[in-house]
Amino acid sequence: MARNYFSEINLHITWHTKASLPLLTPQIEIATHRYLKQKLINLPGAFIHEIGGTANHIHLAATTAPTILVSELVGQLKGSSSHEINQVIGQRRKVLEWQTGHGVVSFGTKDLTWVLAYIRNQKEHHAKGTIYERLERITSEEAEAQAGRREAP
Repeated sequence: MARNYFSEINLHITWHTKASLPLLTPQIEIATHRYLKQKLINLPGAFIHEIGGTANHIHLAATTAPTILVSELVGQLKGSSSHEINQVIGQRRKVLEWQTGHGVVSFGTKDLTWVLAYIRNQKEHHAKGTIYERLERITSEEAEAQAGRREAP
């Protein structure tokens, strides 16, 4: 990949397990996070900052080159991670499946610190109900529903 560009494309990406089931048990969560981290480390033009989540969803922060198509990146991460986990931990049984869709929010480098802290403390945020809704959305329907709720009296 040519390096004749400058970019600061910071992304917060999230997606859920199939039917939002609590499939990310401690063993599966550790293996999935490790796999996703290694996949991004080995991808030219991508840099992983943080990965976290709960039993039913993943959050990650990454910086990407402008040559990386986000939808393809997320598709590769979801597809290859579920395949790997199902082969290794599930012994070819489906122990990890992702639902369709994902959420992506870009953010400035000045916000990197708080985004990483948010991802790192996902379980605590969800337990206390202190989630940042913009970083939790995975579909446009959710975004539209949130906008409708804010506009209602």
